[in-house]
Amino acid sequence: MTEPTQAQAQAATTEDARLGILARRRIEAEIIKPIYEIMKREFGAERAQAVIAEAVRGAAVDAGRTFAAQEPDGTSVKSFVALQVLWEKDDALDVEVQRVDDAHYDYDVHRCSYAEMYHAMGLGEIGHLLSCARDSYFIQGYDPRIALTRTSTIMQGGQRCDFRYRLQETAQAGTQGAGDAA
Repeated sequence: MTEPTQAQAQAATTEDARLGILARRRIEAEIIKPIYEIMKREFGAERAQAVIAEAVRGAAVDAGRTFAAQEPDGTSVKSFVALQVLWEKDDALDVEVQRVDDAHYDYDVHRCSYAEMYHAMGLGEIGHLLSCARDSYFIQGYDPRIALTRTSTIMQGGQRCDFRYRLQETAQAGTQGAGDAA
C-alpha cells in the first residue's frame, strides 16, 4: 500500500464529504452483494467472508491514510473527532458522546442506519465486515497511536455500539502516526 498524494487525498475526502459515508456504503454494498453471493456459492460462507474481510481491511487502512494525508497539522484525536460528521451525515447515527479530550473519544451509538441498511439489503450476515470491522482498521491507517476498543455493536445484536478511542502515546513511543509532521 502506498501513501496517497495530496491531490488524491483531497479528491477522496471531498467525495466522502459530498456523498456521506452511509451513501457510499450503500453503493459499495450493492456491488459487493452479488460478488459475495457467488463466492459463497462457489467457496462456502466462511471463505467468502474471509475474502470480504481481507479486502475491507485493506480498503479501510488505505482510507485512513488518505484522510490522514489531508490533515495539515497532522493527526490527533481532535482531528479524528472532526471527521465524525461524515459518518453521521444523512441522520445515519444517533450518537451520545461520553468523553472528548486530547487522548479520548468515547461515544455510544443508539441507532445505526448502517445496520438497518445492511439488514434491509439482505447483507446482515456480513454487515459487520462491511462497516463495523472497518473502524479499527481505519484508525490504524489514520493514526496508529489511536486505538479503538468496542465490546458491542448493533449490527451484531447489541443494544448499542460502544466506541472507545484512546491515544496510546506510550505504546507507540518513538514512532510517528500517519500524518504526523517530521
